[in-house]
Amino acid sequence: MVLGPGEQHSNKTCATLADKFEPLCVVVGDGAVGKTCLLISYTTNKFPSEYVPTVFDNYAVTVMIGDEPYTLGLFDTAGQEDYDRLRPLSYPQTDVFLVCFSVTSPASFENVREKWFPEVHHHCPGVPCLIVGTQVDLRDDPSVREKLAKQKMQPVRREDGERMAKDLGAVKYVECSALTQYKLKDVFDEAIVAALEPPAHKKKKSRCVLL
Repeated sequence: MVLGPGEQHSNKTCATLADKFEPLCVVVGDGAVGKTCLLISYTTNKFPSEYVPTVFDNYAVTVMIGDEPYTLGLFDTAGQEDYDRLRPLSYPQTDVFLVCFSVTSPASFENVREKWFPEVHHHCPGVPCLIVGTQVDLRDDPSVREKLAKQKMQPVRREDGERMAKDLGAVKYVECSALTQYKLKDVFDEAIVAALEPPAHKKKKSRCVLL
């Protein structure tokens, strides 16, 4: 169940979720790596037909983990440099980050290490992060591989993502396709599990606060 603007849970659902932890997940990464498509495809089951650069949008979705419903807050961010000073305003109270790159863009992959992990850890030390490889449906696309080959590059491999996650201390590496929805649900299930990770008292202290 996805909540649109102005919509609310039923009273019964509110009573059920009132005392539950409602994690906030913030999505970061370079511009044009598919962050907004990731969220739109997941929350609406529809892939957007055109690219619209994002400033900030937020979503709320109820997800079942086992037999338990959780309301997951989702916050989209703009990756362009123009928003470098504005973007951290979305970080307070974050419970888990999805640090995204496109497997068709080695530069966006390197920026996970060079820009995005340092940024979120500066503002939110201790908050769990997942590294997310997007657009995996294009990894073996001949035109994509040809374009990268001309630059003496190749698509980012799964093992490269897994190695970076280990090197940076991320919770894990996951990859998906917003277009085909391959492993898309798994990304957000893993985000909730990471946000719920015990111990609870440590979790409260780690929650991001912008100073």
